[in-house]
Amino acid sequence: MRIISGKNRGRHIVAPANLPVRPTTDMAKESLFNILNNYFYLDQVEVLDLFAGTGNLTYEFASREAKSVVAVDADVRCTNFIKKMIQMLHYDQVSVVRQDAFAYTAASRRKFDVIFADPPYQMENIGEIVQNVFGNELLKPDGWLVMEHSDVHDFSEHPYYFDHRRYGRVNFTFFVNMTAEKEAADEE
Repeated sequence: MRIISGKNRGRHIVAPANLPVRPTTDMAKESLFNILNNYFYLDQVEVLDLFAGTGNLTYEFASREAKSVVAVDADVRCTNFIKKMIQMLHYDQVSVVRQDAFAYTAASRRKFDVIFADPPYQMENIGEIVQNVFGNELLKPDGWLVMEHSDVHDFSEHPYYFDHRRYGRVNFTFFVNMTAEKEAADEE
């Protein structure tokens, strides 16, 4: 995997082979960040990376000077690798939390501009992450939840659904925490 843009642009990161991960492809990641760049000033966002795995998305946000990034993963090998990499890359705005993503989103009260979740594709209950994010109001007004998932999941009927994009086997569903003013304008 490589960092696509920002202060560490072009840097290749080689994760240990024993990590239980499936990193987001560079093509899908580049497309995702092209979309995010149209809606956010990435140097001003606070980000939550759930199921962070290798830290692929964490490094991309940090390289683009995100204000803060919280990387959450339950696997100690993953969190140790991310800690090592953020130290090597001098990403002082990144914090790493070793915790189950469901437990984190159920207990956290911190608000974020962007939440990215990349659960294992075979996981069936990923809708709980969406419920936790909106039920616990973890997004700031106009904040986005981006869920990476397989073709099995369809969130198009969710009230905060915004868009869906597919890049090969990678699916991104976007949810937006619309402000009351925008919701009223959309109804007119």
